[in-house]
Amino acid sequence: MQLSEQDTRSKLIDEKLKLASWKEENIIRDYYFTDGRKLIGNKRAKRKFADYLLKFQNNNLAIIEAKKQSKDALDGLTQGIEYARILNVPFAYSTNGDKIYEYDLRVSRGEYIEKFPSPSELFDRIYGNLKEWQYKLLTQRELYLPQKTLRYYQKIAVDKVIEALINGKDRILLTLATGTGKTTIAFNLCYRLLEARWNKENKDQKPKILFLCDRVSLRDQALGEFNPIESDCKAISAEEIKKNDGKIITNANVFFGIYQSLAANSKEQENTQEELESKFYLQYPKDFFDLIIIDECHRGGANEEGSWRAVLEYFSYATQLGLTATPKKEENIDTYKYFGDSVYDYSLKSGIEDGFLTPYKVKLIKTTLSDGYTYNPDDLIQGELEKGFYKQSEFERNIFLPNYNDFIAKKILELINPMDKTIIFCVNQAHASEVKRAIDKFKSEKRDDYCVRVTSDEGKIGLDYLKLFQDNDKSYPVILTSSKMLTTGVDAKNVRNIVLLANIGSIVEFKQIIGRGTRVYEGKDFFTIFDFVGVSKLFYDPKWDGEKIEELKEKDKKEKIIKEHTRQTKEESKEKKSVTIHLKGTKLKVLDITTSYVGAQGKPLGTKEFLEFLIGKLGEYYDDEAKLREIWSNQKNREKFLKSLENDGVNENVLKDLSEIFDKKDCDIYDVLAHLSFNSEIKTKQERILQVENSEFLKRFQKEKAIKFIEFLLDRYRQYGIKDFDEGLTPLIELSSLGNARELANEFGGLEILKQSFDDLQREIYAG
Repeated sequence: MQLSEQDTRSKLIDEKLKLASWKEENIIRDYYFTDGRKLIGNKRAKRKFADYLLKFQNNNLAIIEAKKQSKDALDGLTQGIEYARILNVPFAYSTNGDKIYEYDLRVSRGEYIEKFPSPSELFDRIYGNLKEWQYKLLTQRELYLPQKTLRYYQKIAVDKVIEALINGKDRILLTLATGTGKTTIAFNLCYRLLEARWNKENKDQKPKILFLCDRVSLRDQALGEFNPIESDCKAISAEEIKKNDGKIITNANVFFGIYQSLAANSKEQENTQEELESKFYLQYPKDFFDLIIIDECHRGGANEEGSWRAVLEYFSYATQLGLTATPKKEENIDTYKYFGDSVYDYSLKSGIEDGFLTPYKVKLIKTTLSDGYTYNPDDLIQGELEKGFYKQSEFERNIFLPNYNDFIAKKILELINPMDKTIIFCVNQAHASEVKRAIDKFKSEKRDDYCVRVTSDEGKIGLDYLKLFQDNDKSYPVILTSSKMLTTGVDAKNVRNIVLLANIGSIVEFKQIIGRGTRVYEGKDFFTIFDFVGVSKLFYDPKWDGEKIEELKEKDKKEKIIKEHTRQTKEESKEKKSVTIHLKGTKLKVLDITTSYVGAQGKPLGTKEFLEFLIGKLGEYYDDEAKLREIWSNQKNREKFLKSLENDGVNENVLKDLSEIFDKKDCDIYDVLAHLSFNSEIKTKQERILQVENSEFLKRFQKEKAIKFIEFLLDRYRQYGIKDFDEGLTPLIELSSLGNARELANEFGGLEILKQSFDDLQREIYAG
């Protein structure tokens, strides 16, 4: 008798592992390594898992894909290789319990083997002869924190840095999307280095590590992450040095400091303290630190003219690890030139697919002034216009448009849910004040702290507001207006909306801004980017995010915008708003809102491309309307069908959005699908109710309560749609107030007839 997969695993595979000296502590069965992409309705797609993960001495060595005894031993090989690549393990095994196939990813070939290798054999094959310090570093465990176990990619990132240190690499780079926990990675790395007593001279002592940030808030945030080893940690600050009689701090192992990047010269940074503290680094011996970790290293540090570069060169003795959230691009080429290629990448696309980051959709909003302002003699001009046309990038720099700010604020409040946490990125600090004023003018919430400005000019008041905004237990403030200050260092998990009112000059800054919304939070299915300036079209990276929304081969346009942004940023301190325009003759309105959807593998699609993708996908489930009707009229079939669509990246919210495209807001999702697939006429829910009321269906019921219950169900359908039926009969009977289930069943002639009538009603709704 052939064994099932479960029996194959327990009776054959487990026994062979035991014979090969694999202990239970070295085996993780059903190793789930993703959370599953977030779907609408607080649901998730399927999680990825390996049947077995084999580990030894704190290193993941191999995975096993198991098939039942009657299957071919190679049936699990393709998936095994895919998962091994994702998990960065060198070996993948595929087995049916009788035969074992070993695939070595290092040489991309495999063979059948008689038995599993032992843990020590496999470890030696992978790592070979190691020096004592290398072995100690490689096998050192991370600190176990029950509430904060490492995600698979975080462990890979730590392991890749350890591997680079063992191989004698002096400059190392990690590239992980914003929100994926780079500081958590840094903490676990530092813990392993401290416990293994790694240092540049191989002495039996703990290393000296410098964690370098460009803002006080980021330094303090990092210190909080390192709390489990706080006795080893010290902040390098004016306050601490003052406490130390003016001497530099040396009595620690992990030091946290700030140093200016190029951006630190702008008014948006916490300049005074950074400038005060920067001189302290030169007081340390050049060989004092063994490792320097540069957080957000893309922010000017590696540039030869950047203020970090001098620090890095001064401490050239130390191994230097850069942490960045942005992939290699022209705008940050200096970072990659300095550190070399990243030893490990984890993209925004991967984070969303794995369920560790929140998906997003983009609403590109085109207004009458999106292409710029043309002089209208009916407009009231205060000051002297230098020309007759101003590009949108000149708004709030060369011309001031208070009416337009009012218009934009009003539209923002119309587009968002009033209590959804929202960050609005403005042109500059003055613009952030102006947008706050306009939001206050039209807000429905009568609280002073509903919308607040958080920029460097606010100082401690602004930072206090930011802390309240980040606190998920606090409802207020709801909306923050800012410019540069919130592009990094805002760990607010419940941000639902990002509003872009400023032209962004680089992909680096764009990725940082988008990262404000990607944090995962319970009940947050996605976040929305409201783009009023069109920058989201320019910075899609196929490898990092998926394909572009549409074919926008606008390299020249992009470069022009970046150059213009750079010029304006340099000249901003010199510019004054000399012209205010009160729009009297120019009419303001929204011309178009283009929503991008996410298709297969996280690929962003414009509406046209999405419809083509959806129509093709629907064809996999049915080939005529009768089949669609059969699926949709049955509760279980309908739920299964919608779940399958969700796994393909098409959720109910998206389908509801499409009803607006067809100008039929009160229609059923069924009608959207039928129209897309077969060009059928779209009916409203009210039309479908009239169809039932005029049919023979209602005539089968004689008793008053039975008729009232059917009418109640039709009214529920009118208000909430067919989804209201998905919970089944029991809650609907309770809501009807027509008696309990037994009493109502009697009105129908029995419980089975009541159930059948419920099913028949759903079929009748979609009868034609």
